[in-house]
Amino acid sequence: MKEWIMKKRILQTIVGAFVILGMAIPQGWSYEEVVVEQGGMIKGTVVLKGDDPKPMAFNLVTIPDPVYCGRISTGTGWRIVEDFIVNPDGRLKDVVVMLQGVKKGKSFELPNVKIEAKDCDFYPFVNVLRDQDEIHVINMDPVQHDIQGYETARVRGARVLFNRPLPMNPFHQAFDFVNHHKHLPGKPMIENIHLTKGRNIFVMQCGFHPYMFSWGVVIDNPYYAITKEDGRFEISNIPPGEYLLTAWHAGMKKFIKKTISVKPHETVEQHFEYESPKGRRSVHEMHENPHFGLEMLDDGVEIQPSLRLQHTS
Repeated sequence: MKEWIMKKRILQTIVGAFVILGMAIPQGWSYEEVVVEQGGMIKGTVVLKGDDPKPMAFNLVTIPDPVYCGRISTGTGWRIVEDFIVNPDGRLKDVVVMLQGVKKGKSFELPNVKIEAKDCDFYPFVNVLRDQDEIHVINMDPVQHDIQGYETARVRGARVLFNRPLPMNPFHQAFDFVNHHKHLPGKPMIENIHLTKGRNIFVMQCGFHPYMFSWGVVIDNPYYAITKEDGRFEISNIPPGEYLLTAWHAGMKKFIKKTISVKPHETVEQHFEYESPKGRRSVHEMHENPHFGLEMLDDGVEIQPSLRLQHTS
């Protein structure tokens, strides 16, 4: 009896510490893993309606490592952020669809997030993880990166999570670093992600190459999906009940939320539609500027999209 009382007091002390410090109690405590009986399924698609959004573009001439990073570029000295990947049917890639309000259900195991800095880009573009999970950032490039992480919020603004250099990767087999080299992993940078209570989105950007982005969504249950090139999603083994189904995309400014009912052994089809953002999306837009053109580079230095030519539409 005394042992039970002591354990209870210790637990109350830990919980009290989270409250006093203004920290969110780890999400894993509120979710219970059980055997799901008579589970249902949700599947559907996410579509982007309207013209393709204006791309965010960065002038490589004004940014470090223009030749190496220009292997993926427009061929005119610009690097485009490809945050909207839309197939010919208008279906949208990299949308996180998640079910909110699930208190118990299937196993909630997620591997540590591994992000590669490769060809001056971050892969994958979108990740999911639990609060306080680790992320591993690995430099696959023979250039240095500067890793900056921020949690986001529309009202109170961003908060810095970390800011660390990612040294140049020395482990390369290359005869020509620009055109031909074999990517080999360097030593990973490891960070724990802990967001302020009420926030669940963070973004990672390179301070040297600002067109490099990777987004993270913190979830509190395993019922989620990330759309592929075909814009489809599928969430299975869901306990019957009423839930809130939410869709989020990094290029949009809001969540799309729909109330949904899951019945035993049934499949619910639910589709999301985003309106394509109009007008200027950032301070960076591609245009000809005689003060920052390719002629600024030294004689004989060219930016060649040897890996992939980017298109604006």
